[in-house]
Amino acid sequence: MSSDIVVSNKSSNLPAIADGGSLFSYLEKIKKFPVLSEKEEYDLVVDFKNNGNLEAAQKLITSHLRLAAKVAMTYRRYGLPIADIISEANIGLMQAVKKFDLEKKVRLSTYAIWWIKANINDFVLRSWSLVKIGTVAAQKKLFYNLNRIKSRLGIYENKELDSDIVKKIATELVVDEKDVIEMNQRLGGDTSLNVSLGSDNDEESRERIDFLVDKTQNIEAAFASKEEAKIKSEIINKCLAELNDREQYIIRKRMLTDSPVTLEEIGEHFNISRERVRQIEKRAFDKLSVSIKESFGAWH
Repeated sequence: MSSDIVVSNKSSNLPAIADGGSLFSYLEKIKKFPVLSEKEEYDLVVDFKNNGNLEAAQKLITSHLRLAAKVAMTYRRYGLPIADIISEANIGLMQAVKKFDLEKKVRLSTYAIWWIKANINDFVLRSWSLVKIGTVAAQKKLFYNLNRIKSRLGIYENKELDSDIVKKIATELVVDEKDVIEMNQRLGGDTSLNVSLGSDNDEESRERIDFLVDKTQNIEAAFASKEEAKIKSEIINKCLAELNDREQYIIRKRMLTDSPVTLEEIGEHFNISRERVRQIEKRAFDKLSVSIKESFGAWH
């Protein structure tokens, strides 16, 4: 099978959320594609697998775009551009169509959900801070399970966790308690330290920052921590310098900023497709990850 249908929205003529376009407009567009009956889906899969008919593959993909968008919308809380998340979901859907066969004894939608989620999860993790490379396993475990465990415990608000809850989650996932606290803060967003803890009319009202206790009295430890952060920053910058100018630009604009730009914005900057940007980003991230790991290993 040609790889074209599984890698590019542009080459496969799929609708996308263009710059300036609205999510609502995109969702309205994909609603126009008909839902396939089991018999129609079966015939299209057979035609694609046996005859390499890309038109059949296109129909299989477009009929499931609503499913991809529905899954993508559940990842909105991670603070990444929804256009990029939907794009990654669609790429996962294309991969599902490529890999699917009738021997699986399930409908394509059931099989596709796994590929869609896997592709989005990979994208979200790649978009997170590179500083966390040394604790990837623990971060992944927390990233995928923290909200699920909080829901099971009846915690639905993005607030600071009680120490006993932190300990319970850390024990269940076999991670450090400080990692649980940090991940909870990252998933829930930062809480302002200037939020008033009293009523609006209370002149004696105190702010959250007033109740923080300085636990870092060890000056040597503080200095060592600062030096370590400086060394890590130097290592990351050194490794970044090993990438070419375009790769550096994409990594900085997509991963090393509080307001990442979209694939389309970078594509317009370099006059290339959003899929080409995604490919360069992944290649650059993989190269950077290897380089950073080697550098940190040599430092320790």
